[in-house]
Amino acid sequence: MAVTAVDPFLQGNFAPVREEITADNLKVIGELPPELSGMFVRNGPNPQFSPIGRYHWFDGDGMLHGVQISNGKASYCNRYVRTRGYKIEHDAGKAIWSGLLEPPQPNNPHGPGKNTANTALIWHDGRLLALWEGGEPHAIELPGLETAGTYNFDGKLVSAFTAHPKVDAVTGEMMFFGYSIASRPHVKYSVVSAEGELLRTVPIELPVGVMMHDFAITENYTIFMDLPLTFRMDRMQKGQPGLMFERDRPSRFGIVPRHGDNSNIRWFESPPCFVFHTLNAYEDGDEVVLLACRMNSTSVLVSEPTPGETEGEFARLYRWRFNLKTGTVQEEALDDRPSDFPRLNEQFMGRSHRYGYTAKTAATPMPVFDGLIKYDLNSGSSETHEFGRERFGGEAVFVPHPDATDEDAGWLITFVYDAKDDVSELVVVNAQDMKSEPVARVIIPQRVPYGFHGIWVSDEQIKATV
Repeated sequence: MAVTAVDPFLQGNFAPVREEITADNLKVIGELPPELSGMFVRNGPNPQFSPIGRYHWFDGDGMLHGVQISNGKASYCNRYVRTRGYKIEHDAGKAIWSGLLEPPQPNNPHGPGKNTANTALIWHDGRLLALWEGGEPHAIELPGLETAGTYNFDGKLVSAFTAHPKVDAVTGEMMFFGYSIASRPHVKYSVVSAEGELLRTVPIELPVGVMMHDFAITENYTIFMDLPLTFRMDRMQKGQPGLMFERDRPSRFGIVPRHGDNSNIRWFESPPCFVFHTLNAYEDGDEVVLLACRMNSTSVLVSEPTPGETEGEFARLYRWRFNLKTGTVQEEALDDRPSDFPRLNEQFMGRSHRYGYTAKTAATPMPVFDGLIKYDLNSGSSETHEFGRERFGGEAVFVPHPDATDEDAGWLITFVYDAKDDVSELVVVNAQDMKSEPVARVIIPQRVPYGFHGIWVSDEQIKATV
């Protein structure tokens, strides 16, 4: 009798937790800084039911895990994002939609796909939004993490909404885009005012649909990445994958004025690569500088990648310089160690900055991370915080000290899973003392599965929630 293999993304600490709990007065090892007052929330996939067919990590229903910190004490809660798809499947008591590795379901009576709201979070205009790049955002209430419903900017949202919008800390503007792999225009680019009004949406023309997970902003420009993970219908008609990495197609980076459009975008070419996540971008004289975690290639949505090609799929921190006067491009690796999920002190989003932080990729077949890397981009040096033996975490969010005068004065916060003891913790690391033990470890009363992106919302912001 054949034995069915269990999907690795449904095992160990990738396996879902189904119970939603609230717990106060959590055990703290060390001491939570008295200045740390707010809530850390992280999004991630957590399938409500056993999947139909093959499961991809990107498929799971969104679940938020939040730790609220105040006066040295911490509490925890976790909640599913109550999307339309979640509710339909919850009422049915089973999965209704198949995932990314299965054939499309054009005849599904509830629609061909579901918005899982499982990827990231953004705070803007007094509102927390849970994001998934194929659809509209969901508004989340704090501190209880209840879903208020979808949010469409008073009906002005006419595209999908990236999982990685950018908020300019100086102007308060938020830039986002939505992409469509199958229909034109393949990208729609939008700007939202500091007061939350969607000001404009313009098309960005691409020769073919691509997966575009992230982008970047500077003080005056927005940078789009037309990378060779393309979708072609003619491939599908030949029985080949519709979405595929084209190794002979160059990468293109489009730089457009923040309030510009397709008529004044400039494209720069560089060797083929893929980028899931940008760290930041800024202007330096005639140059626009981009920092991002670069992969040579990706088979992210291919069910059976070609053997022997996985090394090219490790991301490493790179820097590009695009000269707006000469049209030249310089590309350089900043580290040979694999890492991803880059973050910075977001007060410097779109501006020149000194420090960046990434999650250090562990030497395992699965996408897990065994430490954090702090990069000093001025000196070219770095420091590493190791989580410890059989301890794995993810993206760390930088929380600035409220009285900071230095860019790196603050803390890095992330969830860490101890595989030896089967325990999850919230770990708080002093960003100016990376090699030391965490200043605090908050023991979470149930396992927190590996997830994607998080956010820190201060007490002041929570009180101002609309």
